[in-house]
Amino acid sequence: MTENPCSNGCTDERIQRIYEYLDGALTTEDLEEIHAHLTGCPECEREYNLECVIRSVMKRSCCESAPDELKRSILARIDAQCNEHPAD
Repeated sequence: MTENPCSNGCTDERIQRIYEYLDGALTTEDLEEIHAHLTGCPECEREYNLECVIRSVMKRSCCESAPDELKRSILARIDAQCNEHPAD
């Protein structure tokens, strides 16, 4: 693996473990180890915080629905295309 530009010498594998930590895909022992590392490594803590923000925005975006006018416009365009090119 290539080295991450972390002053603590963290590897890309360590960064991958942060994602697994966020996903809850680690054992209790591993969770404790990663949590302790994040407490002492500002670069990895920033990576963790950034990923938390990204996930929060993505989750919020996925819960929003399109405005009714946009839905009607898209459906009208689909209907127009279907009428121009009927299925054989």
